[in-house]
Amino acid sequence: MANLRLTLACGPYDRTQALRDETIRPEGIDLTYVTLQPAEIFWRMLQYKEFDVSEMSLSNYTTLVNSGDAPFIAIPVFPSRVFRHGYFFINTDKGIKEPKDLKGKRGGVPEYSMTAAVYMRGLLDHEYGVKPTDVEWVQGRADRLGRALPADIRLTQAPAGTELGDLLERGEIDFMMTANNPLSFRRGSGKVRRLFPNYAEIEKDYYQRTKIYPIMHTVVIRRDIYDRDPWVALSLYKAFCRAKDYSYHHILETGSPKASLAWLQPLLEEEQEIIGPDWYPYGIEQNRPTIEALLQYTHEHGLTDRRIKIEELFAPSTMRDIPLSEGQLV
Repeated sequence: MANLRLTLACGPYDRTQALRDETIRPEGIDLTYVTLQPAEIFWRMLQYKEFDVSEMSLSNYTTLVNSGDAPFIAIPVFPSRVFRHGYFFINTDKGIKEPKDLKGKRGGVPEYSMTAAVYMRGLLDHEYGVKPTDVEWVQGRADRLGRALPADIRLTQAPAGTELGDLLERGEIDFMMTANNPLSFRRGSGKVRRLFPNYAEIEKDYYQRTKIYPIMHTVVIRRDIYDRDPWVALSLYKAFCRAKDYSYHHILETGSPKASLAWLQPLLEEEQEIIGPDWYPYGIEQNRPTIEALLQYTHEHGLTDRRIKIEELFAPSTMRDIPLSEGQLV
């Protein structure tokens, strides 16, 4: 029987490189890896369902599951995850010294429903007592799903053609939370600085207390493909795990470093000490606190009508974690 041919749209990550160059091949599948940046993948997948399998915003996918008619089903693979304390930026003239000072302020966000913003609002609320309703939000781009928000969420659209980082520098917004460092900060503007200058230390403490390591993206399969061939979910899940383990094997060979970092070895040792031997985990159990937090926040922020359950997100065959040793290549 011939292999099933599927397209996968995903970013160019070390943890998926073995799938991209076909060192790892999913059982029963001929996979064509389409390398794109996440923003383009999400737009094309959400608007046109263009790919068979793709990287996907976890918050956008959760909102689709809430609708009861999601065109995709996910596997517990997380190509992108980032601690977010380092992505809060403030205007230095606004008297903002600590998170509680954001109450009553005007805050910029690229997209209210984006996963980074969900985790960051949850962080402000549950760690510092700043609720989404305490801020007047300015959104930089149109929402991908167009979901109506609760009436007490104050959200306006930034003027067309404007850059939120420029608005922050000019003081037209007081602070900004984003997925990438704004251009005004990268230019070295004296008007823009981080809310948490020592963000790495705060993030490590946050993880050790909460076990939340924010997941930005998951991987989804088009529902029509899954309904026809449900076995593809487990095949892909195992292949993604093997590809990640393969990248671990290579990056841990620090005598000839595979990443351009002077202190790669101590960084890896610290991550393993804090997070564990599988320091970029897929699967459910090690990620349960992180996923549960996302599901709580999407509901609290008006992006779902009820609190979605983890079991509603992922293909049943993939709810079992795959131990590191099962897929690791040595």
